[in-house]
Amino acid sequence: MNVFQLRDKIIERLNETRDDFEYKFDREAESLRIERLDNKQGVSVDLNKLLTKSSKDESLLDEIVYYLDESLTRMGKETIEQNAKILPVVRSTSFFKETKKGDAFVYDEHTAETNIYYAVDFDNSYRLIDEALLKTMNLSVGEMKVIAERELKQLPVEIKNQQVIQENVFYFINHNDGYDATRILNEEFLNDFHDRIEGEMLVGLPHQDVLIIVDVRNSVGYDVMAQMMMQYFAEGLTPITSLTFSYQDKRLQPVFILGKQKHNKKKDK
Repeated sequence: MNVFQLRDKIIERLNETRDDFEYKFDREAESLRIERLDNKQGVSVDLNKLLTKSSKDESLLDEIVYYLDESLTRMGKETIEQNAKILPVVRSTSFFKETKKGDAFVYDEHTAETNIYYAVDFDNSYRLIDEALLKTMNLSVGEMKVIAERELKQLPVEIKNQQVIQENVFYFINHNDGYDATRILNEEFLNDFHDRIEGEMLVGLPHQDVLIIVDVRNSVGYDVMAQMMMQYFAEGLTPITSLTFSYQDKRLQPVFILGKQKHNKKKDK
């Protein structure tokens, strides 16, 4: 399959369920822009990047179409209730700082590699909060953050998978609810987990749908974690960072892992 065939498959699938959109294809950038007809709000996707991932996972096309369909639906809502469910989401520092219309997103700095955005949850999808949207909700930034912190603490945290590789223990948190990476913001959870770690606690959030915690007990653990982070980062629909964090003294500190060596970055949480 090439980018043109992937483009056609996406459009064909979307046409099966809705007729309120149009699309623009950027041949040079190999990107597809899907927009609502009524308000011109939409989503852009990198087809070349998706093509690499879809060749490994046939079900990814279903996920892409579902994401686009939900996004178009939510973009059609003009107002959002004041008591809406709000949650924080983690993004890379290179993520967009404003919407296509030029409205600034509401976000906070987190680490040298990540920022914290805020999103209105719709059960099957969510919408990042920008300053214009926040005004329609009649909430202050402070009130929004209080709601987000409360909802964060309500998220269940379960170890979905655990692997032991040469004495190093890898824990995978993967609820498939769009907020797996968000759980890195739950300090109570991180502190409780730290108490059960025998070696060094490493934390990874390569993309939004997984959180990896490792009990590193020897040099092999660092090597495996570095390889795993690169793989997950490349395969995620919403990549965040391929860099690993060390969790010590209630602080997240980005570290470079080179072979069997690790080097702390100067800037931390």
